[in-house]
Amino acid sequence: MAAGAATAAVLSHCLATRPVTAAIRGHTIGHGVNVPWMPLVLAGYLFATLGALLLAGDGRLRTLGVVLAAGALACSALWRLEFASTWCAFAAVASLLVLGWVRRPRAASSVT
Repeated sequence: MAAGAATAAVLSHCLATRPVTAAIRGHTIGHGVNVPWMPLVLAGYLFATLGALLLAGDGRLRTLGVVLAAGALACSALWRLEFASTWCAFAAVASLLVLGWVRRPRAASSVT
């Protein structure tokens, strides 16, 4: 939670005090804010979002964490094709996994 709060604070401050840029890059829109210590902020973001899932007690959440971590690695390999756009697309597809879990009825637990 601390990593997420610190990352959110830095990104919020940057959004509030720095110009946001956007430019057409091929078939995507590249957008950005001049964030200091970007590798550290990115690490904090990934630790907060993926770490929570990977450390969860629920096996389905850990599976989601593994899937998203693999997606983050694949997206980083596509950095030249705009990581943000590929990450957003991957996250949208991964959300279908969550939708499937939410919509699937759970077996009734037996209470003795």
